[in-house]
Amino acid sequence: MRIKILASAVADLHSARLFYEQQGTGLGVYFFDSLFSDIDSLVLYAGIHPRVFGYHRLLSKRFPYAVYYTHEHDLVVVCRVLDLRRDPDKTRKALQGRRPEH
Repeated sequence: MRIKILASAVADLHSARLFYEQQGTGLGVYFFDSLFSDIDSLVLYAGIHPRVFGYHRLLSKRFPYAVYYTHEHDLVVVCRVLDLRRDPDKTRKALQGRRPEH
């Protein structure tokens, strides 16, 4: 299984990492490591997560974030990594314009 992380998801991870680093020294690194551990789990568990807004949604184990991804054959594409505390309409808009698998 291959995992591809789109630039939009990398940007999401980067901005969240900066936010958490401002909350406490080392917390940003812990956030980054935790989310990448969650993403790495998709090698084994891709496709089992419920669909939300047309994407599979993996909930992070340690932070209030969701990984939105598509899964086709041997490729997982991580499209966005979004804060679950945000307005659902903003989440929907952030995911618009992409073509999730059906």
